[in-house]
Amino acid sequence: MGWYDDQILPRLTDVVLGRPVERIRGRVTAELSGEVLEIGFGSGRNVAHNPSVVTRVLAVEPSAGAAKLAARRVAASRVPVLVVGADGRHLPLADGSVDHVLVTWTLCTIPDPRGALAEIARVLRPGGSLHFAEHGRSPRPRIASWQDRLTPMWGRMAGGCHLNRPIAGLVEASGLTLTRLDTYSPAGLPLVGLMSEGVATKDR
Repeated sequence: MGWYDDQILPRLTDVVLGRPVERIRGRVTAELSGEVLEIGFGSGRNVAHNPSVVTRVLAVEPSAGAAKLAARRVAASRVPVLVVGADGRHLPLADGSVDHVLVTWTLCTIPDPRGALAEIARVLRPGGSLHFAEHGRSPRPRIASWQDRLTPMWGRMAGGCHLNRPIAGLVEASGLTLTRLDTYSPAGLPLVGLMSEGVATKDR
């Protein structure tokens, strides 16, 4: 990970995914409880939204720069936070060991989202659920075409972020069952594509 990705990009991301999306963070964390695995912990902006019934957060984050930004929020958190790894594709956790998994604007960037979702399904207990807020491929063909064209360049500037991943399809392909999915296109931001907020449950 280069200097830009480790030092500059986390600060930019902290601002862009800060106050403008706090309401989304509040919605996607509202039903969490017990032990929560958060993949793409970033600068720790979700910790303030964790309900009181969350007993511990297990954090996965590859960026040392993001971890530094998160330190103050982790210290102020009423919920203990334990960093358990840096790669969502290889989780150092036992099968069926966590109650819920949280990802916010992470599946767009993970190099192998299918591998990460397979790991999520593995570590979730039966009846546990993935809670997510992600952006992805637009249902409008013209915008989707532009997303395909721009993703290579965009990814180089945005830490590997893909504009064009079909988030709901990826989640369903993991074997988890989508139990709630709310989608919308942000006004004035066509290349963001489709915002997806949802819950997917492990049946067994």
